[in-house]
Amino acid sequence: MLLDPSFYLREDVVQIGKDLLGKYLVTEWDGVRTVGRIVETEAYRGPEDKASHAFGNRLTPRTRVMFEAGGRAYVYLCYGIHHLFNVVTGPEGMPHAVLLRALEPVEELETMLQRRGMTKLHPRLTAGPGSMSQAMGIRTQHTGISLLDPSSPIRIEDRDGPVPPGDILAGPRIGVDYAGECALWEWRFRIKNSKWTSLPK
Repeated sequence: MLLDPSFYLREDVVQIGKDLLGKYLVTEWDGVRTVGRIVETEAYRGPEDKASHAFGNRLTPRTRVMFEAGGRAYVYLCYGIHHLFNVVTGPEGMPHAVLLRALEPVEELETMLQRRGMTKLHPRLTAGPGSMSQAMGIRTQHTGISLLDPSSPIRIEDRDGPVPPGDILAGPRIGVDYAGECALWEWRFRIKNSKWTSLPK
């Protein structure tokens, strides 16, 4: 079942970061559908979050999509190499987003392996946000795509219901040491015992 717009429009991005665990990311390019179960996320709460691209309500051509109503893709390039996929959340004007960091591959694994240049199934196929996006065929040109349309090439589905709170691990986000006290916020969420998450910080 496609996630309802109300899922994304909530103001509590930290809760949404937890609630996205166990949901299924679906991409469909040229008739080829790939699916992965979300097992790791990070929440970013602009404008007070120094780790957010929208800290201080910073509005740029890149961050503009973060200020739109929740339910869109925000994809940016990291280190000039990695395409990182985020889910825009919150009402219009509230620049919140959740970075998807890792997936458990579910459908069309051969396609994912080809995209990653791999021949054998291994957690590094989809563990880490850059690897995950590459396996799913997501690139920066897809930023702004609506996740709400059943015909969208990127969408998120609920198939299994919520992950029990006791199965969710929380810890500091990765790669945000520059963010001062915000770097200590435990807004990185993982499904306990999943071999598909990236390594603990």
